[in-house]
Amino acid sequence: MSRSPIGSTPVVEGTAAEPPILVSACLLGVACNHLGRASASDAVIELSRTRRVVPVCPETMGGLPTPRPAAEIQADGRVTTSDGVDVTDRYERGARATVELALAVGAREAVLKERSPSCGCHQVYNGSFSRTRMPGEGVTARALRQAGVEVRSEEDVSDI
Repeated sequence: MSRSPIGSTPVVEGTAAEPPILVSACLLGVACNHLGRASASDAVIELSRTRRVVPVCPETMGGLPTPRPAAEIQADGRVTTSDGVDVTDRYERGARATVELALAVGAREAVLKERSPSCGCHQVYNGSFSRTRMPGEGVTARALRQAGVEVRSEEDVSDI
């Protein structure tokens, strides 16, 4: 077992024949979401027991602290915090770092945290900070898709 770039989360070695799967670190129990908590998913943790996974937190990889203010994608595509601070550059930096890591380790799949402004695969919050969901994808999910990585949420992990 080796260590991931996110703290001391283990990377399950799996087999050399299977490429690793990028996984949102919060889904594996790492306390890195905006509240400084984990969003552990039993299904994703179970996946990590049988497949090689590489934990990622694009927001921390982009230089944001944990905990951090809530952020949402606005209608113009910018990412702002609830107090109006534009953090788009940090989200884009984290997305680039995540894509670079995916390419470096040969990952062709990613399991990401739904509704996150970085990792949302099918839904994100609408930018009003009212917890209203809308169809869309986060900055990192979009970047990974554009790089050819198959992206799914923790809600779709049974498809693997």
